[in-house]
Amino acid sequence: MRVALYQARTGIDPGANAAELRRAVREAAAGGAAMLFTPEMSGLLDQDRARAAANLRAEEDDPVLAAVREAAREAGIWIHLGSLALLGGDSDRLVNRGFVIDAGGGIAARYEKIHLFDVDLATGESWRESAAYAPGERAMVVDTPLGRLGLSICYDLRFAALFAALSGAGASILSIPAAFTVPTGEAHWHVLIRARAIENACFAIAAAQCGRHEDGRRTYGHSLVVDPWGRLLLDMGDAERAVGFADLDPAQLDEVRARLPVLRHRRPFAAPAL
Repeated sequence: MRVALYQARTGIDPGANAAELRRAVREAAAGGAAMLFTPEMSGLLDQDRARAAANLRAEEDDPVLAAVREAAREAGIWIHLGSLALLGGDSDRLVNRGFVIDAGGGIAARYEKIHLFDVDLATGESWRESAAYAPGERAMVVDTPLGRLGLSICYDLRFAALFAALSGAGASILSIPAAFTVPTGEAHWHVLIRARAIENACFAIAAAQCGRHEDGRRTYGHSLVVDPWGRLLLDMGDAERAVGFADLDPAQLDEVRARLPVLRHRRPFAAPAL
């Protein structure tokens, strides 16, 4: 089962971003991939809220989503569009929503980012996603040609209970689209992706943003595919606007789950008293 990952350097123009996504879909299909994975915020990455506001749409009116659905239909390929910033949150906030699109261009699943990145980094970077985005409330798995796929977005990666719920619901592959900062990426990206794959005995597919973006931010890159034993099948390094490929062997999943049946060994337990 071949998968493709698009490592993006998304900018402030949705039209240009949509064109790059269309190119990635064509390249993924030409390379024999059954499914393409794209990063968080594939349609627009702009921390200037006043400027970004002119480009924000509701799901039904979003031109990037429409373009990717059309590209999926033309290429006959499934796509996990990692996420888009969309109108439609509570209290006038946005939603950070990912989509699984089937080979006919239909929407097979939606997922909204549950955990929001509100942090102050030692570099002086300060992020307050909750000021602009409403959090999601529901975990999501969806059946795809690759198997059952568990959905997440970026900062969700740090919350192991979410991934335990996804594997507990039958996920054999975890998708982790991201726009990781450079400091947090250098410190934690590889180890967290590998940990989520190992502890859930799942493949992990993490398409990432990379490089210096038009709005001034820098993202870490290193889109990864990790097998259920924690081995790296793909690391795209600091390539920008590139498509990478990896082949998933379902036998590896069966082998690892037979050798270390952690999913069957999970037990309920009482939380410690506070």
